[in-house]
Amino acid sequence: MTFWFAVLAASAVAFATKFAGYVVPPAALEAPRVRRLTGMLPVALLASLVVLQTFSSGQVLVLDARAAGLAVAVVALVCRAPFIVVVVLAAATAAGLRALGWG
Repeated sequence: MTFWFAVLAASAVAFATKFAGYVVPPAALEAPRVRRLTGMLPVALLASLVVLQTFSSGQVLVLDARAAGLAVAVVALVCRAPFIVVVVLAAATAAGLRALGWG
């Protein structure tokens, strides 16, 4: 029962958020603070997804080959490698460590 309540509540919140996009006056969305906030939201959401997918397994925090792949990706990004190179390096690192038995 609790699961379905959570699903219905999340659906109602999603609908209300989308509906608010139609009824909020455009002038309210043009404020500098709102523009900065909406510009940062996708970055924050993506960062939280990356952290969640990297350091969790079910309900448990883990440190495995995915974390090493993320570290290699960060180093490649700092070195300004092209995106495809970053992805290949991170995947190869994680795959190599898993082949060696870590994670």
